[in-house]
Amino acid sequence: MQAGIHPNYHEVKVMCACSASWTTRSTVKGDELRVEICSNCHPFFTGKQKLVDTEGRVDRFQKKAAKSKALQAAIASRKGTEATQ
Repeated sequence: MQAGIHPNYHEVKVMCACSASWTTRSTVKGDELRVEICSNCHPFFTGKQKLVDTEGRVDRFQKKAAKSKALQAAIASRKGTEATQ
């Protein structure tokens, strides 16, 4: 390895928003690294659905999906009554 071209690789304390913390090694400057989601609180690892909503986007999507599903059901019921006539 050439001297002087590699970043400083040192121990840092990682702290999650869920208050979990652990020590690892990183090239990040400083002694502390803050993260929003870790394996203790991420839905993939916990099996719980936790939606990180920004500006109501999830609610808006769910309303749009429900409206679309209702419209599809109405169209299907119309086609069902037309077929019987």
